[in-house]
Amino acid sequence: MNHCFVDRDALPLPTWLEAFPRARVMRREQLGLLPSGEPVVLWVRLRSGETLDSAMPPAALAAWQLLVLLADEPDDEVVADALGRGASGCCNTHAAPEVLQQVALVVGNGGLWVGQSLLRRLVGGTSRALAARSERPPRVDWSTVLSEREVQVARLVAGGASNREVADQLSITERTVKAHLSAIFEKLGLRDRLQLSLRINGVQV
Repeated sequence: MNHCFVDRDALPLPTWLEAFPRARVMRREQLGLLPSGEPVVLWVRLRSGETLDSAMPPAALAAWQLLVLLADEPDDEVVADALGRGASGCCNTHAAPEVLQQVALVVGNGGLWVGQSLLRRLVGGTSRALAARSERPPRVDWSTVLSEREVQVARLVAGGASNREVADQLSITERTVKAHLSAIFEKLGLRDRLQLSLRINGVQV
């Protein structure tokens, strides 16, 4: 997997290059120079005082599936907003090289990287929503618009399986899993794996 760090001034931190010595570093306006078909993790820096609109332009999200926000001042609201816009994760700009490598491993396998406090809020909110609907039969209409294989992939992903784990269980390639996920998201009108989990567990999103 290739890595590209995007910053307002294209000034890499030593920790970035220690984590990924062969990574590219560029300014935001240079994003169009990257080949769209190249597998890459895009690390986008959000400097103090900047908005997500400036750091995460829609064009970048449309072209790159794996985008991690590097926030100088990360908080739950920033992380939640970034994930809602399609980011695969968010961490501190000054995270240690080992942390950056772990983030890359998680998102590269189809997972989401979020802080512990936000994760607890998301899980707690989901649990409360499910409990409030416990007396109703679960929604199953989502499965009627998917193929049998897409239903299998959707259930496994909603259960927390990574792309690699889904591929192993269904004896297909990770590329095929990604293709099924893209089709599932499009058919159900969803943005990411979290929304898919909520939908399959009966929470309308």
